[in-house]
Amino acid sequence: MPLTPEETSRYQRHLSLAGFGPAAQERLKAGSVLVVGAGGLGCPALLYLAAAGVGRIVIVDPDTVDASNLQRQVLYTTADQGAGKAHAAARRLLALNPLVRVEALPVRLGRSNALELVRSCDLVLDGSDNFETRYLVNDACVIAGRPFVYGAIQGFEGHVSVFNWRGGPTYRCLFAEPPAPGAAPSCAEAGVLGAVTGLVGTAQACEAIKILAGVGEPLSGRLLVLNALTMTSTVVGLRRDPSIRVTELPPEGYGAAACEAAAGAEEIGPQELRRMLGAGARVQLLDVREPWERALGSIEPSEHVPLRRLEAGQAPEISALDPAVPTVAYCAAGARSLRAARLLRERHGFRSALSLRGGMRGWSA
Repeated sequence: MPLTPEETSRYQRHLSLAGFGPAAQERLKAGSVLVVGAGGLGCPALLYLAAAGVGRIVIVDPDTVDASNLQRQVLYTTADQGAGKAHAAARRLLALNPLVRVEALPVRLGRSNALELVRSCDLVLDGSDNFETRYLVNDACVIAGRPFVYGAIQGFEGHVSVFNWRGGPTYRCLFAEPPAPGAAPSCAEAGVLGAVTGLVGTAQACEAIKILAGVGEPLSGRLLVLNALTMTSTVVGLRRDPSIRVTELPPEGYGAAACEAAAGAEEIGPQELRRMLGAGARVQLLDVREPWERALGSIEPSEHVPLRRLEAGQAPEISALDPAVPTVAYCAAGARSLRAARLLRERHGFRSALSLRGGMRGWSA
């Protein structure tokens, strides 16, 4: 696909780049990328994919823009709050580069559409924030024979790799199965430095551009670990595990369903807790969020001990609670409170300590 005069003018810095040039730019123009998730990772990745001249970009994201997204999701503005991310992102990308084709799909990537969407593009860039989607992306890419540009972030750290590239390792070679419930808190629970998502998302875009343009050496068989606090990076070698074979997509709820089943006996639902409190049952509540989270609202009456202090054994407030009385710990989404309930039982002798399923989000909903 020869470049038009307008494209030649726009991409001239690529055209004059040694080792890139017109042939690589034409391959970019002919290429297509499926971007799963237009969030913290997807936003910077999408900006650079569109700016670079990738011919077709497909955005899959069913979410809407929230004020809490704006700290790191740089495609959106305050005026975009409440708008669908896929369409808002598409508008911004086309304003940046009207020479590319952008398709906005405000749907969730699921078992019913994953293979069709993955097969429709040359590669997949995953910006999802949950294990169910990540394993679905990996398995669909293995079955469809598409490379998968992986990125993940938490706190001040990020990971980048390329999976399923020319017989190289897949995501399951790094993590064969999802983690145990509560073992890996979400960004909402653990927090993330906004600029880290920019570093990782941009690195993902760079890997995707290299693969589509046919230049350089992709991060296949290697995991790049970035630490923004020290601004250092480490590259860890990966090998394909020949014992891992993917022949079908994981079931709906994969990972999440297993986690829920494992955690079910340790949790109480918001409706059941409301019923107990309304009936006057004797129940103690323990808020394990940070002080700034508690300031946004809480379930009262409740004691307050941030999980980090409970884990460190620095929680004298626990003495105000009776270990013989049923106790419910709660946090923002349910991951920290699950760990807190276990600590109450194992370290402090609480006979019946449970976690509020879904945390304050579930309670509010």
